[in-house]
Amino acid sequence: MGRQINCPKKPLRIVSLVPSQTELLVDLGLEEYIVGVTKFCVHPKHLRMSKKVVGGTKKISLAKIEAAKPDIILCNKEENTKEIVEALEKLYPVHVSNINDLEDSLELIMQYGTIFNKMFSATKIVSTIRNEANTFKDFIKDKPRKKVAYLIWKEPYMAAGKNTFINHMLTLNNYDNVFSDSLRYPETTLEALKELKPDSILLSSEPYPFKRNHIDEIKKIMPSTTVELVDGEYFSWYGSRLLDAFIYFKSLHY
Repeated sequence: MGRQINCPKKPLRIVSLVPSQTELLVDLGLEEYIVGVTKFCVHPKHLRMSKKVVGGTKKISLAKIEAAKPDIILCNKEENTKEIVEALEKLYPVHVSNINDLEDSLELIMQYGTIFNKMFSATKIVSTIRNEANTFKDFIKDKPRKKVAYLIWKEPYMAAGKNTFINHMLTLNNYDNVFSDSLRYPETTLEALKELKPDSILLSSEPYPFKRNHIDEIKKIMPSTTVELVDGEYFSWYGSRLLDAFIYFKSLHY
């Protein structure tokens, strides 16, 4: 993003305001240095019981962050607001990631390896993800392409569009996103979606928790369209979640 941050000392007290980046910290071997997380940092499950919860990704408690006395705060351009970053960087070094594709994610892992002196672990994770991605690339190359819509919200319905990490993951799966001409997360209706004639509609498990009854609602409007629930974490969480993502993606194509 062209930002520069200065850490006057080695950062040993970390506040993470991004769930996928919190998981990455743990997998890099940095759990003991995490002093603050969000209420959405659900992996690993025990973390919120042992670390200070400082708010969500869009609303934080500055007082709780101050009490955690962080050396560095980790944010993301999409997950957190510009206002949060601007308020925090007056007081602390703030690292802001901007993840649009697989290479961005791998670069972030290596940046964390540098910042937190975990290059061995970072290199190992990146190498494993690259191998899994290459294996999946061979697996998927002869699979038929499908037109899909990936829904992330209801009332109103919202889909993943271009310039998103989700759209990149769809592309890797040989899925042609029917909203690839729309920026970010466009609103839609079932009637408008029907006009786009997707082969399949993917209902994400997050941020809106789509369930089986939502499949029935959509099938009433589009009875001939395949509608399925998918694990949103594998499509939208970058970092070390990618270690298992391509195994999950394979299961969608069997």
